[in-house]
Amino acid sequence: MPTLWDKTRALVHSQVTDVALDLFLAQGFEETTIDQVVASAGISRRSFFRYFGTKEDIVLGDADTLGPLFAEALAARPSDEDPWTALERAASALPSSRFPEDRAFAIAKLVFTTPSLRARHAQKHAAWQRALVPVLQRRMGTADGPDIRATAIVAAALACLDAAREVWVATGGTTPFPALYHEAVAAIRD
Repeated sequence: MPTLWDKTRALVHSQVTDVALDLFLAQGFEETTIDQVVASAGISRRSFFRYFGTKEDIVLGDADTLGPLFAEALAARPSDEDPWTALERAASALPSSRFPEDRAFAIAKLVFTTPSLRARHAQKHAAWQRALVPVLQRRMGTADGPDIRATAIVAAALACLDAAREVWVATGGTTPFPALYHEAVAAIRD
């Protein structure tokens, strides 16, 4: 059961995130300083760094927790599913964005148009890959150690997520993101 401290910390984290995202979306990510964020949020720089390691973590912080959740969801998939189906269904089982769709779209656009966010996003996907490959290897019945098939499939599945998000942004969000991800996976599988 969460303590009062946990609840307070989560509330402050959420409020600072909302303030920062408003600034990023209004001014641009690179143009917004941490000093502006802390002033608008009413906290000190020191407090800011208790909640966030970097400015990029404000936008991409949840991605750290999604990798292990993705791996757990993959491990829980029925063993008779082929690797692609298991990965796609595990990805669809992840919690959706904590933001409304219009806000999630604006954040995705911010990520794909800001070099530092895109680079940090790639780092987080590399961590996801390290978590997913061993799970997929076990599902595929391959030995421990490097396995090119599992590594390639996971890398391609993550690339499909990025491709779907990029097209979602480029088309103004007119097609639902899950449908684009399914289409990207189908393109690779075919």
